[in-house]
Amino acid sequence: MGTHQHNTKLLIVDDLPENLLALSKIIEQNDRTIFQASSGEQALALLLEHDFALAIIDVMMPGMDGFELAELMRGTERTRNVPIVFVSAAGKELNHAFKGYETGAVDFLYKPLDIAAVKSKVNVFVALCQQRIEVKRQVEALEESRRELRATQAELERSVQMRDDFMSMVAHELRTPLNTLFLETQLREMQLAKGNQGAFSEENLRKMVARDGRQIHSMIRLINDMVDVSRIRSGKLSIRPADTELSALLARIVSDLAQRTEAAGGTIALNAPSTVAGVWDEFRVEQIIINLLTNALRYGGSKPVTITLRKRDGWADIEVRDQGVGISPEDQLRIFKPFERAGTKDVREGLGLGLYIARQLAESHGGTLDVRSAPDQGAAFILSLPLDSSQLSPA
Repeated sequence: MGTHQHNTKLLIVDDLPENLLALSKIIEQNDRTIFQASSGEQALALLLEHDFALAIIDVMMPGMDGFELAELMRGTERTRNVPIVFVSAAGKELNHAFKGYETGAVDFLYKPLDIAAVKSKVNVFVALCQQRIEVKRQVEALEESRRELRATQAELERSVQMRDDFMSMVAHELRTPLNTLFLETQLREMQLAKGNQGAFSEENLRKMVARDGRQIHSMIRLINDMVDVSRIRSGKLSIRPADTELSALLARIVSDLAQRTEAAGGTIALNAPSTVAGVWDEFRVEQIIINLLTNALRYGGSKPVTITLRKRDGWADIEVRDQGVGISPEDQLRIFKPFERAGTKDVREGLGLGLYIARQLAESHGGTLDVRSAPDQGAAFILSLPLDSSQLSPA
């Protein structure tokens, strides 16, 4: 792992301007910034504002001397660990070194200064500071890598769990229509074996064909959903735009769903007073609308469902509104995710792929699919499609 160059801050404290200037010239380099203070008070203000790798403090200063400044530094949390090098006039006070180490000095420089020694000592502290910062950066990077690894592991575990749940749901959802078809087949075999031709009257055959058709349709729907999800995730979802008029399309969809609407004990009211034309994939738009209407009938509690077509600035809006139990704010956040189902104690079916696919199809048209709802106040799903065909993103 490579190191990052850091600009290191150094503090020089001396009451004489000529000493500050001389020491600055000795230790200056491109990788460091030198701050100067002519009193202990100025030094403390700088120490509280910046992080210094080293403080070089003259012992003898009027007012607050170097030792008093060092004692204040050692008593303050922010400045406690800043290394201190005292500068002293050799021979003036023999107890300077002893007092210095009591206050936390790490070294002494004696006047007249040995330029090479000063440079060498300062270089050591700068290198130590940069190493410390680099180690801290690497530790933080390592912790970030660990967090990312834990997040990736959690995502993988969630994906595995989702796959297992998905396979379980698929098996469960396919088992019901398959079991029904199997039982129907066994029953017919028994009737044939007994020679009971009356069981195959025209009326009974029509009922058998209708039941078979419903079960086969359920399996086809499940398989189509799985195929669409696979295409979405691999970026191969097919969009084939062509001239489409939404008012006529909605009227045809409502008509095609008439039998299912009647079976659900509900009604669908279409409000599309004017034609709205654009360039969309009619099959995919129909797929979205059928999903929304099917859900509205399923969760609407046999109350009327309304589908409304509006045209606004550059957009066509199709709203499907039911008067059912509504959707909680928590469920609104997850129902557009794959394998998620809001469900109720009375209704819980399918793979939870419908709204996920519908939103992906809307976005493939450069549009949006959103929901507005509150518990016990029904739900309104709004499909917005751009009238500008350049928004389309065909596969």
